[in-house]
Amino acid sequence: MMACIQFVLLFLCSFIFIFKFNPSYAQISNLPVKSLVLLPVTKDPATFQYLTTIYHGTPQEPVKLVLDLGCPSLWVDCSSGHVSSSRRPIPSCSIQCSTANPSNMSCAFSAARPTCDLSAENSITGSATRGELVEDILTIRSVDGSKSGPATTVDHFLLSCAPKFLLNRLAKGAQGMLGLGKTRIALPSQLASKFGFQRKFATCLSSSSDGVVLFGNEAGYDSIFGTEISRSLVYTPLVTNPDGSGSSQEYSINVKSIKINGKRLPLSQEGIGEGTKISTTVPYTTLESSIYSTFIKAYTEAATNMTIVAPVSPFGLCFSSKENGSTLLGPMVPTVDLVLQSEMVKWRVHGRNAMVPVSDEVMCLGFLDGGVNSKTSIIIGGFQLEDNLLEFNLGTSMLGFSSSLLNRQTSCSMMLQSILKDSL
Repeated sequence: MMACIQFVLLFLCSFIFIFKFNPSYAQISNLPVKSLVLLPVTKDPATFQYLTTIYHGTPQEPVKLVLDLGCPSLWVDCSSGHVSSSRRPIPSCSIQCSTANPSNMSCAFSAARPTCDLSAENSITGSATRGELVEDILTIRSVDGSKSGPATTVDHFLLSCAPKFLLNRLAKGAQGMLGLGKTRIALPSQLASKFGFQRKFATCLSSSSDGVVLFGNEAGYDSIFGTEISRSLVYTPLVTNPDGSGSSQEYSINVKSIKINGKRLPLSQEGIGEGTKISTTVPYTTLESSIYSTFIKAYTEAATNMTIVAPVSPFGLCFSSKENGSTLLGPMVPTVDLVLQSEMVKWRVHGRNAMVPVSDEVMCLGFLDGGVNSKTSIIIGGFQLEDNLLEFNLGTSMLGFSSSLLNRQTSCSMMLQSILKDSL
């Protein structure tokens, strides 16, 4: 009898949750067709982490978060002293809990643990712990066409409260991490449900304070980036790592081969980068040790007119920058191509995203040795993502990428500074 009652209650909760959160049933909040929801992004100079600020709770409080592509949810340290009157714990016996944690398919232990548990992870340290799922009000800014729009509010936003120790090694002032993963409670899915958006988002990171993450539909992208850029992205499938390594919430692509100045590296196997991960929490691209060794040798051979100098940690190959010429695409150095599903589809890395200036006279190749036992053979790091427009489409499981916007005589900062100058 008790089991039957629990089943009925869960069914009723499911109906209410579907009506509230599913755009097919819920009343969609109205935004103009060209509107986007926007998160300004800055780069922390000490940790090289990418930071954004949201406003949540009642009263509203700004919360600085580290951006993490692969994190499945938004988690914060709720012990900071701010008390939100709109924060509500999520019961363990609820459809919200089952949606956030698919393994929670039973109410059998709801009496012993009445609130919903949700794993929270710091991807910088690799630490994970149990958090508590709550709902609260989230406020972020919007963009109407090519200008700043009003602040917009998301009611009943699901996030996780995590203990303070999980903040270890996050940038100064950060109170948690903002996940852009593939789950139904990650920010892209919750915004899509709230506003009737397509389940996709775009990133345009910068080494300055003018990076951005955008959520919305195609018309909105056109109004900010222009159709010449937004309609000319190259697309490649998003995949799951074939060896099962990594999280299913992470964004990965297949790299079939690597070329330096158009010459293919003599690597021993095809698909050397199957499950190549794209990361905003890894500062520079890492290559598994055997790939890295071949890569460094080939790059050294291609850099015939460059002077090698002593390496500067953590980099393994550095050059003198005193006599090196420069273009709109950065230093004049060998180009790196990550060849994807065919020879015609490649992610090209020019000097700006290849060379890291470490002093006025030295620059280093921004590709690092990922180790012998690396779970992922290639991780494309944040430095290589900067001034590249990336579109993550969860609905089609495709990644759209522009390669360097500098090639079009523009940048993330140049395109976005006019709409980011107004405060929330």
